[in-house]
Amino acid sequence: MFVNKRWLYVGADRLSVAGEGNFIGMANREYRPTVSQLRTFVTIAENGHFGTAAQKLGISQPSLSQALAALEQGLGVQLIERSTRRVIVTPVGVTLLPYAQATLDSLEAFVSHARGAQGGLVGPMNLGMIPTVAPFLLPALLRRMPEVAPELQLRIVEEKTDNLVDSLRHGGLDAAVVASQITSSGTESIHVYDEEFVLVVPAGHPLAGRRDLTVDDLDGLDLLLLDDGHCLRDQILDLCRTAALRRDPAQAVTRAASLSTIVQCVIGGLGSTLVPLSAVAAECDRPGLELATFAGGAAAAGRSVSLCYRASSSRTEDFKVIADCLGKAFTDSVTESRRILERRLSRV
Repeated sequence: MFVNKRWLYVGADRLSVAGEGNFIGMANREYRPTVSQLRTFVTIAENGHFGTAAQKLGISQPSLSQALAALEQGLGVQLIERSTRRVIVTPVGVTLLPYAQATLDSLEAFVSHARGAQGGLVGPMNLGMIPTVAPFLLPALLRRMPEVAPELQLRIVEEKTDNLVDSLRHGGLDAAVVASQITSSGTESIHVYDEEFVLVVPAGHPLAGRRDLTVDDLDGLDLLLLDDGHCLRDQILDLCRTAALRRDPAQAVTRAASLSTIVQCVIGGLGSTLVPLSAVAAECDRPGLELATFAGGAAAAGRSVSLCYRASSSRTEDFKVIADCLGKAFTDSVTESRRILERRLSRV
């Protein structure tokens, strides 16, 4: 390949850059750099100064120079040009630097995963969330986590339930926040919270402001639902089936991929919908719509949210801590929703 318009020659026993004068000597085919040698090279290259690099690594400058020299001798190439004024990374050093950085990054990831496997909420954790939970719970959850687990590297994946469960089963996720009963073998779950549904109707609707709705009151409404695959859609349909509604919401033409779009359709007069309480603050404090609640709260019309994980996982105790944080985050997130809900119900 080309390096700064000069050929990089890679032979069986040596690596050199033509015309650069940075060929050190014969490379040892059995040689493998140590982690400290790679870290030395990367730190010098990134800081452009031997003294600064030595200080960051906590070693003396002679030790730093010796580690770099050993690396260059083992590879048979010059990586750094020494100068009294500045440090210059050679063309072959520029070529090899990303590989050295990637090696160190991989090592850190390896160690982090090992720590996470030991428990204690350390290292990376891939957490899945359904789209009707993630936007409303995450702000409160992410505020809490640094206090509870400062060394945890939480990575969020937002997907529909089936995709989350599939990824969980195949190891792509460590745990997932879902709002439906998971029957997949090899999974366990921790109940996190129950959440009531709130009816969203256009302004001036006869049901606006009601606090005593029953499922039967949904009869005759043009209920707008999310697309197939969203568990909220299935939960609303199940709720409607218990009341044997004359109009099947599943036959509705208008459907959307997000609650935001559904709510906008309600404002536009296309129908009504049900949203989880946690979504009220973000989605329902808008002109052109009104709210109503069910007598009995979540027991009458609501959903149960759980944290599921593989039964074979060794991080059960960690997941209990995460579930507790999720429950507290839910309490935090619905405080504003309840305030808005009460204000809107009182004014009708």
